[in-house]
Amino acid sequence: MFAQVESGSITSFPKGNKGLEIVTSRYSAEDITADVYPVGHEQAGQRIHIWSEGDVKEGLKYPKSIYTLWTEAERNAIGIYTVEIDETNRKDEKFYINTDITYAFGSGKVTGSYGTATAKAIADVNEVDGNGDPILDSDGNQIVNYGLKTKYKNQFNAQAAGLLAPTDWYVVKATEVSDYSVPSVITTYRAAVRTKVNAMETAIDGCANVEALITLLTYTTDSDGVTTRPLGEFPDEVV
Repeated sequence: MFAQVESGSITSFPKGNKGLEIVTSRYSAEDITADVYPVGHEQAGQRIHIWSEGDVKEGLKYPKSIYTLWTEAERNAIGIYTVEIDETNRKDEKFYINTDITYAFGSGKVTGSYGTATAKAIADVNEVDGNGDPILDSDGNQIVNYGLKTKYKNQFNAQAAGLLAPTDWYVVKATEVSDYSVPSVITTYRAAVRTKVNAMETAIDGCANVEALITLLTYTTDSDGVTTRPLGEFPDEVV
């Protein structure tokens, strides 16, 4: 990403896929005053041209190769800078809302930086109107904006359902065939999946803030090379 700087201010962000014109001068108010037909002309006092103050008066054209073949110093000499993005304040967008990037020129370089990120709501929030009254759906139910806790609990519940699905037929068969019983290994596995997802929900509900939730979900690797997360994992599949 590149930026064009004129008189110490960023004026544009060339994409680097085509040539550009570097402005060397622009029309001034004095130019406009002088740009009239002289006394004695049938259009005396009227403008000769249609350009306006600030329009380009003179410029130098450069090919797109300046972005790939020129050095940074050579581009800087004509006012073109590679934008350096400072991601110090940028946070994981699954958990935070980042600000737009603010661009600035200083100390001979163009930088883009993020402002302070805002944590997403961790708890569910009921929608209300400007008067604080509940906003309802077409069936008269409260509209709820789900927080991160509910979203992750729903995610893990869906994962649990996916793990149970391949063994559902054992349970169905046991209800339809009188002399058939679900193998104990299957019964044990299905119970373990449900126990684990319930424990996951409890752990998620226990998070006081977004940072705690991130810690719960984040994998780390110990000195023995074992990778785990505080939330834990579902039991290994049996089929």
